[in-house]
Amino acid sequence: MRAQAIDYSILFLVLFLVGFGLVILYSTSSYKGSLLHNDTAYWLKKQAFFAVIGIAGMMIISKLDYHIWKKKWWFIWAVYGGTIALLLLTFVIGAASHGSKRWLPLGPVSFQPSELLKISFIITFAYHLSKVKDQLNRPKQLLLLCIHGAIPCGLIHLQGDDGTVLVMAVIFASMLFVAGLSWKYIVPVLVMIPPAAVVLWNFFLDDDKKNRILAIIRPELVDSAITWQQDRGLISIGNGGLWGNGIFMETGQFRYVPEVYNDFIFTYIGETVGFIGCIAVLAALAFLCIRILHNALHALDDLGKFICVGVFAMMAIQIIINIGMCLGVLPVIGVTLPFLSAGGTSTGTLYLGIGVVLSVYMHSGKDMLFA
Repeated sequence: MRAQAIDYSILFLVLFLVGFGLVILYSTSSYKGSLLHNDTAYWLKKQAFFAVIGIAGMMIISKLDYHIWKKKWWFIWAVYGGTIALLLLTFVIGAASHGSKRWLPLGPVSFQPSELLKISFIITFAYHLSKVKDQLNRPKQLLLLCIHGAIPCGLIHLQGDDGTVLVMAVIFASMLFVAGLSWKYIVPVLVMIPPAAVVLWNFFLDDDKKNRILAIIRPELVDSAITWQQDRGLISIGNGGLWGNGIFMETGQFRYVPEVYNDFIFTYIGETVGFIGCIAVLAALAFLCIRILHNALHALDDLGKFICVGVFAMMAIQIIINIGMCLGVLPVIGVTLPFLSAGGTSTGTLYLGIGVVLSVYMHSGKDMLFA
């Protein structure tokens, strides 16, 4: 099958977000970077390094015809098994951070296997769904699909990284729904959510997770230290006003939110470029998600459609959770903002996902730009 031109709309949006993210991250470290890392361009250089590698990998993957995975099915399952093995390795030699043992130390850097697992799961689950779609609603096939989704979610939960568990669960549910899951299964699950939430609250959530939830719905019941970061984030966003205080303002964001370059980068965007800048960033992220979903709707086959839906779900839920955290309407659960938060493995995962989506577009066999 002859490949068509690359989806330039997706490429442009990714490059815009990456470029803007690099400028913002340089701004955060230029204010107080010398005190943190003895280098005012620390985050710029680190993120730029991963961006160059990630974009190169994205373009290489986009050139590979995703249909080859139907023939080389053993390879994608081997990669999936390899990421599961790396995840298991974190229980032995993993490094803990913020109460979650999810990192593998690799010399001066660290690697988070659960991030790579997102992409390997999307591809293998898309392949699994495409093979059993006609029998999806048979109990045996549905049970096997649920086991496929439960294994990574269960292992990541044991790591203590429930933010990633939530992302994985949304990916799983979205792909399963698009594949044609019957409402005779969906309705009972929806009915079971309230009692399941009660059981979860009383028997499975620790005090820290309970306090993070209470900080949103009943903040008066928790210590002010629990809400401190989100409160500082809201002050930061409000301080930016309509147009912001400038990317290289003299009084920096660090007086408000600690480690702002990670999960709370959106609050720094609000302070530096204001409400208008936040809207521009959200518009770019929204258009990127819409374009990915468009490619899913016009993919050549089920495999391509399910892959695009998985990547769309991964990005959309991360954006929703992260913005909700920064605005104080969702609990803080450690989910990054795509292409803008600092991070090597998490950002690399996004490049891989976009590369696969571009592959679906380029090898669709028709012009999807005007479809």
